[in-house]
Amino acid sequence: MGVTAAVIGVGTQIVGGIQQQQAANKASDAAQRVGEFNAKLIERDIGLLEKQRQIINANLVISEKLKRKEFKGVQGEVVAGFGYAGIDIAQGTPVQVLRENARQFEYELAVDKFNNAIVNQQITDAQEEARLNAELSRMEAGATAASLRAQGTRSLIGSIGAAAQFGYQSGIFAPRIA
Repeated sequence: MGVTAAVIGVGTQIVGGIQQQQAANKASDAAQRVGEFNAKLIERDIGLLEKQRQIINANLVISEKLKRKEFKGVQGEVVAGFGYAGIDIAQGTPVQVLRENARQFEYELAVDKFNNAIVNQQITDAQEEARLNAELSRMEAGATAASLRAQGTRSLIGSIGAAAQFGYQSGIFAPRIA
């Protein structure tokens, strides 16, 4: 084999290794972009969950106001009913009925607040899960990118080694005697 053919063979192997490394680097960059895109999609859920929390909390406030209004109406009807029947509402059964209504009303408000606190905790947990999933997506993308870059570097080193071996076997690196 002539020296020119040997040089071309060595060059071709090195160029092939460089192209493999460049392709691996492009794939690595693409993996990073995909991981970041996925992470941003996941993080979008955090904002949506916060909006959900705001709606749920506003709903609690509105519900409490409506229940207070309804409670006043019910208590008024009880007083009016006993008064219409000619029963003294300052003592005895009417007072007990009004107190029981008040206890039941306070209990319902407490249950609503407790349920709202549970929902808020679930939202907080879901937000943290989304944040961790986004972080995991970025980490997985980084690991994939690093692996692809390493493959490209391995290919380049392998092609340089193969080119050197080919060069020595073909004699292009041998000293020339003039």
